[in-house]
Amino acid sequence: MSELPLTLACGDYEIVSALIDRKVKPDGIDLNVLTAMDSTTRHWRFLRNQEFDMAEVSCSSYLIARDQGLPFDAIPVFLHRRFRHGFIFINTQKGIRGPGDLAGRRIGLKQFQSTAIVWMRGILQHEYGVPLETIEWVCELDETIELAGSPRLKVVRLPNDCSVERMLAEGEIDALLHPDLIHPLIDKDPRVARLFPEFRQEEIAFYRKTQIFPIMHVMGVKRSVLERHPWIAINMFHAFDDAKNAAMKRLANLRIVPLAWYREAWEEQENLLGRDPWQYGLSRQNAANLEALIDYAHEQGLIRRRPTLDEIFLDVFQGRKRGDEFRI
Repeated sequence: MSELPLTLACGDYEIVSALIDRKVKPDGIDLNVLTAMDSTTRHWRFLRNQEFDMAEVSCSSYLIARDQGLPFDAIPVFLHRRFRHGFIFINTQKGIRGPGDLAGRRIGLKQFQSTAIVWMRGILQHEYGVPLETIEWVCELDETIELAGSPRLKVVRLPNDCSVERMLAEGEIDALLHPDLIHPLIDKDPRVARLFPEFRQEEIAFYRKTQIFPIMHVMGVKRSVLERHPWIAINMFHAFDDAKNAAMKRLANLRIVPLAWYREAWEEQENLLGRDPWQYGLSRQNAANLEALIDYAHEQGLIRRRPTLDEIFLDVFQGRKRGDEFRI
């Protein structure tokens, strides 16, 4: 019997490498994996153009898509997580000494709805008391999905020839929230620094308080594909899980990564975050993570109502104790 051909767009990560090189094969599926796009391009092409059957996609943009009734669903697979305190940057000449100094400032963003930026705004508001409504938010990109936004937040869209990274270095904006490390910081430009010089300690404290290792991306699926083949949700969930487990087993070998204290870093992560910080599914910890993001997205005007997790994620449960041991 022929296998179902499906196209998946995602990042080229170690935790999916077994799917990319076909060492792990989802049952009944001939998977074509595309990895050559950057994240923002992939999100646009999936949510705007519906070019792929499945795609790793911004969690906040997926929430907006569902809020607007667009035909997408998601599997609870989270290929990208990242702590975010280290991605808040400041101009060093603006007298910003701590989060409280961001009130009333002009702050740059790549785009307003980026999941990373939703997390950063939410953390600044809830953990440090920064009043978001006092800030002018300056956005470089157009949004992945158009949205009205919150009337209490002032959002400005920049012309195409503007760069928020350059504007930060030159003092045209006071601070910048960005999903990635920015070039002025990498180039050691003295005009630019992190808001939190000891960001790692801030992130550890945040995790100990909240048990949140922020989820960035979910696994989106076109609803039209699921309507024809509802079985692919469970099969793909297990294939992603098998690929992740294969990666973790491989990376347990100290010789794989050319870092002198790699094992110590591995053990430090395990001691803090547990044996499987990249766990898929709607565990209690993952549910709390996602519900916090939903709250932030609603407060910031990205979505009109708070959906339940059962509304926005496909059920991949196949019965208690089923699948633990293969028997014909």
